[in-house]
Amino acid sequence: MDEETRYEAVRSRDARFDGAFFFAVRTTGIYCRPSCPAVTPKRQNVRFYTTAAAAQTSGFRACRRCRPDAVPGSADWNVRADVVGRAMRMIGDGVVDREGVPGLAVRLGYSARQVQRQLTAELGAGPVALARAQRAHTARVLLQTTDLPVTEIAFAAGFASVRQFNDTIRTVYALTPTALRAAAPRTGAARATPAAGIPLRLAHRGPYHADTVFDLLAEETVTGIEEVIGERGARTYRRTLRLPHGTGIVAVEETHHGATSGHGTGTGSASEAVHRGGWLDARLHLTDLRDLTTAVQRLRRLFDLDADPYAVDERLGADPRLAPLVAARPGLRSPGTADPEEFAVRALVGREGAGRLVREYGAVLDAACGGLTHTFPAPAALAAAPGTLGALATALADGTLRLDAGADRDDAEVALTALPGVDARTAAVIRMRALGDPDVALPGGPEPVLDAWRPWRSYAQHHLDLALTGA
Repeated sequence: MDEETRYEAVRSRDARFDGAFFFAVRTTGIYCRPSCPAVTPKRQNVRFYTTAAAAQTSGFRACRRCRPDAVPGSADWNVRADVVGRAMRMIGDGVVDREGVPGLAVRLGYSARQVQRQLTAELGAGPVALARAQRAHTARVLLQTTDLPVTEIAFAAGFASVRQFNDTIRTVYALTPTALRAAAPRTGAARATPAAGIPLRLAHRGPYHADTVFDLLAEETVTGIEEVIGERGARTYRRTLRLPHGTGIVAVEETHHGATSGHGTGTGSASEAVHRGGWLDARLHLTDLRDLTTAVQRLRRLFDLDADPYAVDERLGADPRLAPLVAARPGLRSPGTADPEEFAVRALVGREGAGRLVREYGAVLDAACGGLTHTFPAPAALAAAPGTLGALATALADGTLRLDAGADRDDAEVALTALPGVDARTAAVIRMRALGDPDVALPGGPEPVLDAWRPWRSYAQHHLDLALTGA
């Protein structure tokens, strides 16, 4: 998009572009999402940025009305396989907070200077600034949804010191942490406590075909680590999470919350199959709050919340074969996974085999929660297994095979197919789901997936599969 096209999106308050770019107003010092309901600024006063971090680096603070830090992420980072796309996925997963820029660079196979240069040149912000913007958003969520002490929030959000936390909050929001907490909208509900979990709104852009996502999750559920409860249209998906600093339990609601004027204020019916913008409600329980950012990003990948359904549906809907399928299911998503290593094992052994592994090797939760009793076993716990399972677990444990958020997808597929017993279709399924690749054609299917559908062949595959099953 050129700048004039972006300005037209701002003039029309087009929520399709929320997260794809941000605009800032020189005369106010504020940056916003494209769908901000405020009066449209004059063109000569507007500057455009690819990321919120770039706007913050240029001295702009976040709009308190449209909350630009709460938009869905750009779909570009899921599509792109280059170093910038991989870096953005890893920063979202918390790698910079845990390992610093040197750790990010090692994972990418570049020097820290090269990573800094490439990100700054394209995005207007380096990895530290990008991670800082993410920490600020995490801190705002905790300040406005919990009664945790400010000091605990500072370290839970990933800040190295309380002073750094205070300075960042004042810079990004033009408020002190205490004032930002006081500015939280009051709904009448009690504020969350660690025991009650952290309430989250998992934002998405455009239509969201929730039925198909929850149908798939219900079909794949592994006893002990997952469960789907409730009636279709108002189900809750619950699962355990194995995270860098501890464990978590999450519940995500199928019930729709829609957006009005593109900025998430309305409420839709629980019976609607398609969510027309807005968010999914979730609640997250963590043994260590430092895992909040990582857990949220993994849920976003599982539910494919950063997708651009407008771009997907436009491309696929132009094909005569897919047009009626797209019209029947606007906003169809290509679900990923909350744990790439877990998914790879499950793709290999199947649902029943995964259940056996959970019972025999899974770590038992300190306290069971409903039907959730374990976390899925780490690869190291399965490395001694015979045959293909042991080979896969060993490759994951020793780093020969990487499936993390920033893994090179081509390298991962080559490593997978080199393992004895892993066929091309299994490797492709892992690439689609574990690595979140939106452009995978599964080999051996009843209908060909065409190159003309790039870069959205994963979504085309889901449309074809659903048409075949009559779901």
